[in-house]
Amino acid sequence: MAERIAEEKVNEIRQAVEIVDVIGDYVQLKKQGRNYFGLCPFHGENSPSFSVSPDKQIYHCFGCGAGGNVFSFLMDIDGLSFQEAAVKLAESANIELKLEGPASGKNPQLPEGSKQMIEAHELLRKFYHHLLVNTKEGQEALEYLLNRGFTQESIDTFQIGYSLPSWDFAVKLLEKRGFPLDLISKAGLVIQRENDGTYFDRFRNRIMFPILDHQGNTIAFSGRALGGEEPKYLNSPETQIFNKSKILYNFHLARGVIRKQQQAVLFEGFADVISANRAGVENGVATMGTSLTEEHISLLKRNVQAVTICYDSDKAGIEAAFRASNMLSKAGFAVRVATMPDGMDPDDFIKVHGEEKFRNDIIGSSATLMAFKLIYYRRGKNLQNEGDRLQYIEEVLKEISTLDKAVEKDLYLRQLANEFSLSLDALAQQLNQLVQASGQKRGQNQPRAESKPVSYARKSELKPAYHTAERRMIFHMMKDADVAYKVQEMLAGSTLNIDEHQAIITYLFAYYEKGHDPDPSAFLNYLQDNKLKRVVADIEMMPLNEEISDQELSDYIKQVLNYQKMLKIKEKMAEQKQAERQNDFLRAATIATEIIQLRKTL
Repeated sequence: MAERIAEEKVNEIRQAVEIVDVIGDYVQLKKQGRNYFGLCPFHGENSPSFSVSPDKQIYHCFGCGAGGNVFSFLMDIDGLSFQEAAVKLAESANIELKLEGPASGKNPQLPEGSKQMIEAHELLRKFYHHLLVNTKEGQEALEYLLNRGFTQESIDTFQIGYSLPSWDFAVKLLEKRGFPLDLISKAGLVIQRENDGTYFDRFRNRIMFPILDHQGNTIAFSGRALGGEEPKYLNSPETQIFNKSKILYNFHLARGVIRKQQQAVLFEGFADVISANRAGVENGVATMGTSLTEEHISLLKRNVQAVTICYDSDKAGIEAAFRASNMLSKAGFAVRVATMPDGMDPDDFIKVHGEEKFRNDIIGSSATLMAFKLIYYRRGKNLQNEGDRLQYIEEVLKEISTLDKAVEKDLYLRQLANEFSLSLDALAQQLNQLVQASGQKRGQNQPRAESKPVSYARKSELKPAYHTAERRMIFHMMKDADVAYKVQEMLAGSTLNIDEHQAIITYLFAYYEKGHDPDPSAFLNYLQDNKLKRVVADIEMMPLNEEISDQELSDYIKQVLNYQKMLKIKEKMAEQKQAERQNDFLRAATIATEIIQLRKTL
């Protein structure tokens, strides 16, 4: 069991960290008034409904209801326990905890086996890099890289290394350091022979490119052959710490630049990222030998809204760029496509034309998504041929029909009309037919679209008066202990109508009884129930004046108690009808009198 952290230490950590900075490492936030807003990391959305309050040190999503303080955010997004979240925050704030046990140490959120796998990868990364840059054995590999345009700076930045031609260098090193061989075999670093059960190194005599996760932990390798050996690139298999569909290469280094420039450049592989980085394009990331996935898109969406795709210019690269651009566009990104000259990848282009031309003529001159699609649909067509020309026009019109902005539609319609000497009216008429047909098809075949999350605003849900009164009352009770005790006195033993609200004020009274001052973030730590934390965060984000008059408080109490009286009246009315059905008119008359008296108290 993890060692308990003293309440004083928890408060020290909470006061030392800034929630906007912590959440800002995961979510792209923009200031709007007193709060910050961004896309919720806990559910998919295209309009920001996730709010962070620096004043209250809490967050809340008006779309999915997620909410809490800096501890609960890390617990939810990284799957940490409270102690593990506290350790992580303490490290970032340079606060010493001196904990022993499961909550301490690096990567606390990972199971023990995964921790050891990462530690083994980290150890080998350091040794491989040392072998490349500091030893005679790595001299040939180092000269090979330098001759291919790599600089010492890029070798150090990406921690490139070299694995010896030995069959058991990694086996002996890791075993000597106490790593179980069956575990590092599962981690993909060594392979077990089938005939005798012994182990040998997976990577031998290769230039080693470490693959790091989004927190900067080494989780895999890609080894490039020095000579003509096959395969040219040997990659780590997928393991419990390495999932290609979730990892974007270089994301941990590029994230800061991506956010600063508000632009990410998506490459096909890590070699392109390294080459582009040497050319000054430091916001590059790449998929790891797999197509772009929804997990990749979700990661990008939390950090940036504009992506430039820079894939190879061969047929496979163009098809991959087309698929990726459609996925990114559908997810709400502003997409551009950087087109490489025929047969070239970024590394080739930089070698031939130089770094400046790559930055300016390739990345800086990237095409809009629609301009790229015009090029894409031309491929393999002879536009002098009537059939190919008509097919091209129809494909382009379908794309234009999906555009949201009227100005864009008009621009590309005029381009088509001018290029092929067509009537603008005829094109517009055919476009309208496509739009209508598309709308009818959606209506027949697709379920009704969900309403979009509210941007920079609370959900406008109509709640009963007593519900709103209870929430507003709790808001003020959390701001002022005197108000809380005044409410307790005015309720005179009655409870709130919503069970969750009653639970919250019960915890709040206990919180104040322990001598705590009003503090929304501290109160969230005091609560143990995650559902209640969400409700509290939602209430705290209500746009209310923090001052409350006695009359306003009395009105809230009246709404709460009146609802209980209304329930009692309904109950009495049911009893009255029951008495009438039983011909017990005397009892029915007595109940009618009670109902009149109850109504007078409303």
